[in-house]
Amino acid sequence: MKNAIREPSLTDALIPIIALIAMMSGAVYLFADNSSFGPNQIALLIGTGLAAIIGMKNGHRWKEIEAGIVKGISMSLGACLILLAVGSLIGTWMLSGTVPTLIYYGLELLNPSFFYAATCLICAVVAMSIGSSWTTAATVGVALMGVAAGMDMSAAVTAGAVVSGAYFGDKISPLSETTNLAPAVAGTDLFEHIRYMLWTTIPSFIIAIILFIVLGFSESNVASLQRIEEMQSLLGSSFSLGWYLLVPLVVLLTLAVKKMPAFPAVSIGALLGGVWAVLFQGDVVTAMANPDDSQAIGTLKVVWTALFDGVNFSTPDENLNALLSRGGMSSMLNTIWLIICAMSFGAVLERVGLLKRAVSAILYGAKSAGDMVSRTILTCIGTNLVTADQYMAIVMPGRMYKEEFEKRGLNQLNLSRSLEDGGTLTSPLIPWNTCGAYMQGVLMVHPFEYIFYTFFNIINPILAVIYAYLGIKILRLEPPFNKGGQEERT
Repeated sequence: MKNAIREPSLTDALIPIIALIAMMSGAVYLFADNSSFGPNQIALLIGTGLAAIIGMKNGHRWKEIEAGIVKGISMSLGACLILLAVGSLIGTWMLSGTVPTLIYYGLELLNPSFFYAATCLICAVVAMSIGSSWTTAATVGVALMGVAAGMDMSAAVTAGAVVSGAYFGDKISPLSETTNLAPAVAGTDLFEHIRYMLWTTIPSFIIAIILFIVLGFSESNVASLQRIEEMQSLLGSSFSLGWYLLVPLVVLLTLAVKKMPAFPAVSIGALLGGVWAVLFQGDVVTAMANPDDSQAIGTLKVVWTALFDGVNFSTPDENLNALLSRGGMSSMLNTIWLIICAMSFGAVLERVGLLKRAVSAILYGAKSAGDMVSRTILTCIGTNLVTADQYMAIVMPGRMYKEEFEKRGLNQLNLSRSLEDGGTLTSPLIPWNTCGAYMQGVLMVHPFEYIFYTFFNIINPILAVIYAYLGIKILRLEPPFNKGGQEERT
């Protein structure tokens, strides 16, 4: 005889969530910025087990719960494939000189008269080209902080410009892990997600640049740009640089505009990067090859390694090495591990009814699109505060609100954009969040000091809420609520 299923209480719903918050906080305390490299995954799995036990207490069978976990994980497999392709693309674009060329030309934007705005733009260009705010801050960001010190300019404002630019580039880059994670959780297409984010992201970034220009007018110091020139010189001596190395980027952007699915588009970009490395970076490839191999075999092995394990450069500058030595499918395995664990946790909460019970309490009284977007963004901020992890700030609210957005006739693109507006951008503003702790460690400025100057990170969520309440760029679903959305304007 089948067990009777009992409706979970609010206490049932809160127990695994509170337990997870406690474990995640403990992981950050014990492991600091390494908490996302294993400890958080264990916390998620323990939370999954706890939720499963509560579900079985209420009459659910283990086979049903296990089926829910498998279904939840399967929903993320598309994103996992994209992440693996992105890892390969980063590796070959580093090797081919595509990313170094972008960095070189990005550094050309630096003008002492507009240092803060230029800092923001440089970090945006670099982060967009490599898809990593952390790597951008730890390399170019550190160099720019040194230049600011030589100019006797504000460290807090400079750090705010670095964080603003790095997170702008990270947010709109198809190479970014969070940019792939948000549409995976919400169930939207990667490139559609990026295009839809531009409506809040571009205006916010323009406002931030204007504010940095205004702040720069009060600075009268002109200092040596020796550090930046050194980096440009090292890039020029280490790679053959030229406009033609940007062809892989143009091809990828063209495929995106043509609406080719992300996985094949990124894979083509990765393979093209390997071809470009062979054609234009022969000296770099030869230097990395095993001297015991023939030229053909050595070249093949270097490009092949870039696809699965990235590249490792040895220039005279350690900061430049840290910037360029990355990529490969293997670099994405930890993120995929985290996604699988997070999706398992959310799937069990959903299968046994705990997610629905928690959402009903949070969404009580929510009626308009503005209510849904604002509560999603606030939930993302709250998750960043209590779990101290930006990935959780995307996954948990995404799983919680996905069904509710559809019930209210709102396209899931509204959800995926809100997840990034609230989850990705607020993570470096919290000192105990892994992102905030990391930024403080590399920039040597406390988040409570630079938070007043991270204009982009603050303006973007506020603008998203304003848009939602005014009905600007809110996509609605056609009955019976399929994906053919229409825009509502006031």
